[in-house]
Amino acid sequence: MTFVDMLADAQRSHQSLLCVGLDPEPARFPAHLKGDATRIYDFCAAIVDATADLVLAFKPQIAYFAAHRAEAQLEQLVAHMRKVAPQVPVILDAKRGDIGSTAEQYAIEAFERYGADAVTLSPFMGFDSVEPYLRRHGKGAFLLCRTSNPGGDDLQNQRFATIAGQPLLYEHVASLAHSQWNINGQLGLVVGATYPAEIARVRELAPALPMLIPGVGAQGGDAVATVRAGLRVAADGKITGPIAVNASRSILYAGTGADFAAAARVEALRTRDALAQAAAG
Repeated sequence: MTFVDMLADAQRSHQSLLCVGLDPEPARFPAHLKGDATRIYDFCAAIVDATADLVLAFKPQIAYFAAHRAEAQLEQLVAHMRKVAPQVPVILDAKRGDIGSTAEQYAIEAFERYGADAVTLSPFMGFDSVEPYLRRHGKGAFLLCRTSNPGGDDLQNQRFATIAGQPLLYEHVASLAHSQWNINGQLGLVVGATYPAEIARVRELAPALPMLIPGVGAQGGDAVATVRAGLRVAADGKITGPIAVNASRSILYAGTGADFAAAARVEALRTRDALAQAAAG
């Protein structure tokens, strides 16, 4: 099954647009785990167990593991996900972007070492930095397109004077991903939830591509505006423009006690239902 198929199946079976980001910070763990980087797996596995039936994807951010020499714990975590939630795709948030030969090694890391179904990438170095990932049958890749950080304007909101229509950089990325770059049919785009109007513009340029939309929850993105801007549903109810709305800190750190996983489930359920209500409205 391809990544796009897995994403669609998880959305239907769990009635969810929610992706839970796994960005473990030991300093923010509950008291019995606090500050202990050797317990990253335990913390994240508890979150996975508590939310697996509520999500359409999990998104571990590799830097939060690598910074604590916890790559082996990430491997263990993905293996745990495969056991308890085999139907839920795993998006490795790595934001890689390098020349072809190095990109091939990063693809091995993402898809063979960690066993991810998809990976986030930077398109800055062009197609030959993306293509090695697309040679992997059925594997997905999300290109950074319009990010929610303030510095995103430095490049993403600048115009190409030499391209017909003088598109903004993020518009050009969306157009390329929708057309000649999508050689395996598994490309998607990362678009921040803090810019609903630009989510809508990306959807206009890439009508059917999956969107990974971070920024809902602790980062302040508007869930209703996000869904209405990015999701597209046909008259028969089939989703034709899919989205995966990511929430991380608001769910991971919803509780501070021994019941942190139960608190995470409550917040994940609340977020899932808010997204579903927005989709229905």
